[in-house]
Amino acid sequence: MFCDSSKPETNHQPQSGSQSGSQSDSMIDRRSFLGIGAATLGGVLLPSLATSAQAANFRSGIISKGARRLVFRNTHTGESFSGVYRVGDKYLPDAFDQINTVMRDFRTDQRYPMDPRVLDIIYSVQRMSNPNKPLEIISGYRSPGTNKMLRNTSSGVAKKSLHMKGQAIDFRMKDFSTKRLRDIAKNLRAGGVGYYSKSDFVHVDTGDVRSWGS
Repeated sequence: MFCDSSKPETNHQPQSGSQSGSQSDSMIDRRSFLGIGAATLGGVLLPSLATSAQAANFRSGIISKGARRLVFRNTHTGESFSGVYRVGDKYLPDAFDQINTVMRDFRTDQRYPMDPRVLDIIYSVQRMSNPNKPLEIISGYRSPGTNKMLRNTSSGVAKKSLHMKGQAIDFRMKDFSTKRLRDIAKNLRAGGVGYYSKSDFVHVDTGDVRSWGS
């Protein structure tokens, strides 16, 4: 269940979004991970239109001037986050403080700054699928000790997992096709996407663009 890739993960350094204002300013320089357009009808996203138009806007770096809201729940702790984490090109430190708590390694209780780019990815997936449904988070940050333990007990856990750098998230959405979530994430071409049909979850990360699983 905790597999995150059968392929080596690249080690891009994350840009923290929950600390100082200067760090927040530096986070917005990655234009390829900024903004997506809104393709809606009565506030409800059209899946086919969202997949093509919104994904194209995401890849081209169009900046959304409005607020970005995320809703998710940690399946292990029951803790949740529901709120705005970004406004225009600015990430909100207070929101990231809460996000880092919910995304912490629940086994060791260790927190780590999540990469803002991976939050942009799951935001886009949620918006293109069903923005009114919370994402179910299976794994966010994973400490080196936890990763080593999982490698000893589970197959497919990467030795240099991007979970250890706050750059990866495993998730699903209740009553929504996990395969469809995979397709939406892949179409963003924003990083790695893994699909685990037996365990029913999708892995996304901010490493190189690649995909695995069936």
